Amino acid sequence: AFAALGSVVRRRAPRARPPGGRPAVAFLLLHAYGMGGTIRTVLGTAGSLAADCDVEVLSIVRRRDRPFFPVADGVRLTDLDDQRAGATTRPLQRLLRRLPSLLVHEGDHGWHACSAWTDLQLVRRLRALDADVVVATRPALNVIAGRLAPAGVASVGQEHMNFHAHGPGLRREIRAAYRHLDALTVLTDADRRDYAESLAGAATRVVQIPNALPALDGGRSSLDRPIVVAAGRLTRQKGFDLLLEAWAQVVPQRPGWTLRVYGNGTDRRSLHRRLLELGLHNDVRFMGSARHLGRELAKGSVFAFSSRFEGFGMVILEAMSKGLPVVSFDCPRGPGEIIDPGVDGVLVPPGDVPAFAQALLELTGDAQERRRLAEAGLRTVRRYDQAVVGRRWSALVHELAGARSGG
Repeated sequence: AFAALGSVVRRRAPRARPPGGRPAVAFLLLHAYGMGGTIRTVLGTAGSLAADCDVEVLSIVRRRDRPFFPVADGVRLTDLDDQRAGATTRPLQRLLRRLPSLLVHEGDHGWHACSAWTDLQLVRRLRALDADVVVATRPALNVIAGRLAPAGVASVGQEHMNFHAHGPGLRREIRAAYRHLDALTVLTDADRRDYAESLAGAATRVVQIPNALPALDGGRSSLDRPIVVAAGRLTRQKGFDLLLEAWAQVVPQRPGWTLRVYGNGTDRRSLHRRLLELGLHNDVRFMGSARHLGRELAKGSVFAFSSRFEGFGMVILEAMSKGLPVVSFDCPRGPGEIIDPGVDGVLVPPGDVPAFAQALLELTGDAQERRRLAEAGLRTVRRYDQAVVGRRWSALVHELAGARSGG
């Protein structure tokens, strides 16, 4: 499929940009209207670049009337496949929607949202792309950008997950296709080493740029409420089953303290069953999704991060920005590069439930230690300010656009 389509897409003549002109950047995002860390981060990066670039976000699918996260002024939002109930469809569209995608790798979690129709729309849009740089934002889209970006358009892939968290089939595709990218951005230095090794001999630049901390509503935590907060998708990756096991060890020694978990997901029912089995029905609250997460974080006094693996762990920074001390498993990847153990948070060995419970016991019982770690965390998050990270993205985009235009 890529071989046949590549010759079609690459026929477009390179975009003519006047010397010193604003680079044009197009982001490929699976569902710009949805909620999730990658969506919020990409929209934030797009908004930052809009200060000195022409920016468009191409949403492969659309399932909501309005974006869940704000879209900055100066960012154009275009959807390729309107999947909302009641959206007008044509016979060819309905037919192709029944056929699986040939371009999106089935090992990518976005495969189920795509079809032969989204393939067709994406190829058409790439062929007509009037941009200097295209930035893809998940593995399958990175592969497509690397193989099908038109001549004269620099291709950048964003990786929001560590290399070893991908399945073996997707890892093989990454090794083969990412070497066609002009640049690959990763979130941690450990990821930079892993991806550089997997792409050894390729011309692809592997650049470490962390996610920027989004602006959150609400004030700082007073750190005096008996509440531990956690947040994330209710899936096995996020380790909330481990958190429940740890909390069951905390409750007997911390009567009156409550664990609040924000988020939805496929494991909600199984987690609720486990909660009942552990006798935690009075001590844990599953709160659902929070549109104003900043306000909810600020109601807590400790943040618990229990993931088995991560791409980065943005919610750690979000909690720190609200003045919460963080207890986290030192899972691959992210927490160990964000948290300085004993300085601005607590790291425990991956999956070590007793150690996690002990760390929660110590922080819930020591207000002075909570405040010390929280103050240091507020200093840590400055490195991830949107303006700081945005400058790194701007430099990369201008460099790639200049190289392609001969500037």
